[in-house]
Amino acid sequence: MVELERVRFGYRGRGIFEAVDLVLEPGRIYGLLGLNGAGKSTLLKLLSGLLFPDSGRIRVFGHEPARRTPEFLAGIFMLSEALHLPAIPDRQYVSLRAPFYPQFDADLMERLLGELEVPRGQKLANLSLGERKKFALAFGLACRPSLLILDEPTNGLDIPSKGLFRRIVAESLTGDRILVIATHQVRDVEALIDTILVLHQGRFLLRRGMEETASGLRFSRDPGPPDPQSDALLYSEPAVGGYASVWADPDESGGQPDLELLFKAAIANPGAFARLFWEG
Repeated sequence: MVELERVRFGYRGRGIFEAVDLVLEPGRIYGLLGLNGAGKSTLLKLLSGLLFPDSGRIRVFGHEPARRTPEFLAGIFMLSEALHLPAIPDRQYVSLRAPFYPQFDADLMERLLGELEVPRGQKLANLSLGERKKFALAFGLACRPSLLILDEPTNGLDIPSKGLFRRIVAESLTGDRILVIATHQVRDVEALIDTILVLHQGRFLLRRGMEETASGLRFSRDPGPPDPQSDALLYSEPAVGGYASVWADPDESGGQPDLELLFKAAIANPGAFARLFWEG
């Protein structure tokens, strides 16, 4: 389990988080969404021990990330958006890095590299961005971490590779593992996410399951614009054939929401979402 309790953090006097609370449970795939500068990358670095909170408490499967103990590091893998791999062959990279992960599965690594069609025997720095992303994903999954963090993982992937990415990540979820996917490419990962985290101005507008979030919301596509004076209207935008809108509807029982539209609605109307979902 991952727990943040009253966490505060800022850069050079500029506050990012003020008394943030968050609990992430094993067996779930979390989608972390937010505008640029909302604090997504900062949160991921706090979870991985690359940044230290100014105050508050963070625990990742019983470990304090800031201590960066070998036991903690062996149970976490982060695929960063700014991916830099050394100019060494793939097998040398694995031989140097795999010993730090006691659960490393070499057979799984080979299988994933084959499925993802990653070129072999080349220096990693010479691979394309998409190939480097796929190599790092295969290595990260082969480490069998308890916490897997993927920051903009589909950047640089072509359409077939994105489909493979979704299948492989879905298959990797186990009851004792937490996956966190931070992305702007919402459509790429919509089918994977079971819990949505919307981060805005240092606080969470949403922290709940997709179906639970959709309960009480209605998504519509209409030929004409909605009444902007309607109290139930949360968000609307032009779409092919008319307008796509999000409404507060207590009679709606849930389902699979339009994640991109939901995110836009939350950012456009944070006060209403805070009232709807009692988030702080």
